[in-house]
Amino acid sequence: MLIRNLLAGLALALASATCCLAATDINKASQAELESIKGIGPAMSARILDERKKSPFRDWADVMERVKGIKQATATKYSTGGLTVNGATFAAPAAATATAALTSAKKP
Repeated sequence: MLIRNLLAGLALALASATCCLAATDINKASQAELESIKGIGPAMSARILDERKKSPFRDWADVMERVKGIKQATATKYSTGGLTVNGATFAAPAAATATAALTSAKKP
């Protein structure tokens, strides 16, 4: 009986922790929600919101094209932190990843 209660409590704790780690969509997030993503401060959230006012972001490529300071490395960091674009996480193109790996392997 005690073990069953402990397991039930553990399952409930895990379920509640999982719900709190929900993704933050760039097209729906407030400034405070954007700033809760590691690496996004007031200046970056302002640039994101300014571009979003013009039109919603279509995908990660659109974000990287329109928001100064967001390129592949930054997009990867923000996506890992929970930021999504229309529910999609960022995935670097395979060719860019392979090129970066070759470049870093050639350095002494």
